[in-house]
Amino acid sequence: MGRVHNVVEADIPDGPFSSRLAAAVLKEASAHTGIDSTDARLMRLGENALFHLPNSSAVVRIARSRDHWDDAVKEVAVANWLQENGVPAARLYDVAQPISISGYPATFWRYIDGRNGGRGDVGDLGRLLLKVHWTPPPTSFELPEQDILARVEPRIASARVPDSDKHFLLSRVVELREAINELEFPLEPTATHGDAHVQNLMISDGAAILIDFERFSWGQPEWDLAMTATEYLSAGWWTAREYHQFCEAYGHDVTRWDGFKVLQATHEIKMTTWIMQNVDESPEIAAEYATRIETMRSGRTDQPWRPF
Repeated sequence: MGRVHNVVEADIPDGPFSSRLAAAVLKEASAHTGIDSTDARLMRLGENALFHLPNSSAVVRIARSRDHWDDAVKEVAVANWLQENGVPAARLYDVAQPISISGYPATFWRYIDGRNGGRGDVGDLGRLLLKVHWTPPPTSFELPEQDILARVEPRIASARVPDSDKHFLLSRVVELREAINELEFPLEPTATHGDAHVQNLMISDGAAILIDFERFSWGQPEWDLAMTATEYLSAGWWTAREYHQFCEAYGHDVTRWDGFKVLQATHEIKMTTWIMQNVDESPEIAAEYATRIETMRSGRTDQPWRPF
């Protein structure tokens, strides 16, 4: 998707991505668009920083890395494609975007008045994923080929964790790439969400709305389904009854496929390296990272993971 347009050079502090750096990017992006951000509230810090701007009824996504420009361009294209096909999904704010603030991609979205998905909404996730997977592929742009481990190695390289953890995780990545290459998937390739967990739903007036299009790609839908299955089996976030609701809503149980264990291990490393990026943000996050990597090392699942 290539060339960067809508560029703003600004005085952004150096250093690793943090809530402070993201706030500086937000200030410049808001000044560029004229969108009021004086009452901005940080909603989430993960692969992106998400801010709610109540005065403007907007949500701003700021990417963690200057390397994610193409992903931001794709998010805008995917949002328009989903809207054209009637998929209940987040809608863009009416400004030229994405915007590059000293290299950090920023996008503006219409605020959805509701709550994030949670307990009781896993069936809605299954139904929305089925709708996405059955949506005809876009014709005005091309989705990238699925690379499920694309961001794992950069996360490991930049994280402030012991070298022994990094060596363990990088070795696991090599093993998983080899195992993935050997898989024979039972389902046909489709458009996939790429980060298909229940918190990437908003529930507004009782209706589920899909959000977060950064990892959309063309590939195997089993990866989307295996996310909830891994949350159930590895993290302990769902009961057997809730997981059954998800499978019933979608019409398929990915755990019955003999290749599922590879998908499960891959999602475990994705979930662990995602939280690893923020170990300096709080003692709670550092403790959760320690729990997750110990689960991966030992194979024991007696210590539930905490969602963040």
